[in-house]
Amino acid sequence: MQTVRRLSRPSRGILSGCLSLSLLVLPLAGCERQPSQTANPTPPPSSATPMPPPASASVSESPAPPPTPEEHAEQLAKRFIILDGHVDVPHRLFTQQDEGKPVADISQKTDEGNFDYPRARAGGLDAPFMSIYVAARYEHNGAYKHAEELIDLVESIARKHSEKFALAKSPAEVRANFQAGKISLAMGMENGSPIEGKLPNVEHFQQRGIRYITLAHSKDNHISDSSYDDRHTHKGLSAFGKQVVKEMNRVGIMIDVSHISDDAFWQVIALSKVPVIASHSSCRHFTPDWPRNMSDEMIQALAKAGGVIQINFGSGFIDDEARKQSSKLWNVLGGQAKAKHLVHGTPAYSAFAEDFWKTHPIKRATVEQVADHVEHVVKLAGIDHVGIGSDFDGVGDTLPIGLEDASAYPNLLKVLIERGWSDEDIEKLCSSNVLRVWQKAEDFAAEARRSTP
Repeated sequence: MQTVRRLSRPSRGILSGCLSLSLLVLPLAGCERQPSQTANPTPPPSSATPMPPPASASVSESPAPPPTPEEHAEQLAKRFIILDGHVDVPHRLFTQQDEGKPVADISQKTDEGNFDYPRARAGGLDAPFMSIYVAARYEHNGAYKHAEELIDLVESIARKHSEKFALAKSPAEVRANFQAGKISLAMGMENGSPIEGKLPNVEHFQQRGIRYITLAHSKDNHISDSSYDDRHTHKGLSAFGKQVVKEMNRVGIMIDVSHISDDAFWQVIALSKVPVIASHSSCRHFTPDWPRNMSDEMIQALAKAGGVIQINFGSGFIDDEARKQSSKLWNVLGGQAKAKHLVHGTPAYSAFAEDFWKTHPIKRATVEQVADHVEHVVKLAGIDHVGIGSDFDGVGDTLPIGLEDASAYPNLLKVLIERGWSDEDIEKLCSSNVLRVWQKAEDFAAEARRSTP
């Protein structure tokens, strides 16, 4: 805050001395300003009361009041880079195209979904990771091709709307785009199925711009077991999956441990030479016995290895009652879909599910509960190991009250400010922590290239 210096009232003794001297040396100007038109000014008596300074000089400006938490949050959302680890826009747009519906123009305000340019700008979102989501049904059934289609889609957004969006393949590009006033579109691949058992495909996807890979999704695949799948096919990572982890380190792709089983997580931690991320997970402490979230021990191990957990906003990830309600309804939905011979991930299933959820709303968590998850990570592991991974456009109509779309990030910052968070710590949450891990992956790969004959 700028300090306004007060103007001092002149000393009566000094003023009298100056005036007395003016009697001896004429026509010198006196200490008080005299009218320039007077040829022979008559000095005032030495005992005269000095003239007060102008009112504007004697009264300092009142300092501006400190911003409210809401105002401060808005300011920080604009000042800091906000990086979100998981936004499912590509799947949303591809599904519209696949179903023969008009494809939303996310460079403009859209009526559906959680993300578009105006809402991202309003919320201060600068670097959303576009999820290249490949459903489990694509395993051994065109996964590589589908990933390529989604990458092409993201590239087309950046190309068609280059005044608003730009691809980002490194932390340096994220910062450069921020300075240029553009939203960075980074890419992470959700599900390792597109690797299709061919190790060179890891480097291929790195060259296409993929900067993290979630090793599995809702079912065990040829790389890793899933937290959702009770088969435990590999008891963690497959033999090929262990090679994939090492290759991801070598080429500079972050390993994403969201969705994978506990056994797979511990094996990744043991194998990876680079810190890893959980791009969209929350704390199992609040949802006991639900393996999709991370246990306290897992969060601490992730942090000890230098990694970051990015908190998922979905109400089922945040509130245990909402999770249990959601789990029951998913079972109902699955049974009804199976009776109609609908396959998850198909347009027909998506349309059926959309109608189902309209008539079966679940409890919604609150922005304060999301802040509780953030603070739980800080309590367990420190401020350097938590970030944001909203899962916008991926969790349907289950987002918390106060975090309904990409315009709402300041609401989370406001809660943390009210709880005493410093600006420095908020910046770490917003992006610095994840950018640090991303840079570690880049640096390790650069060193690997230098050491290769």
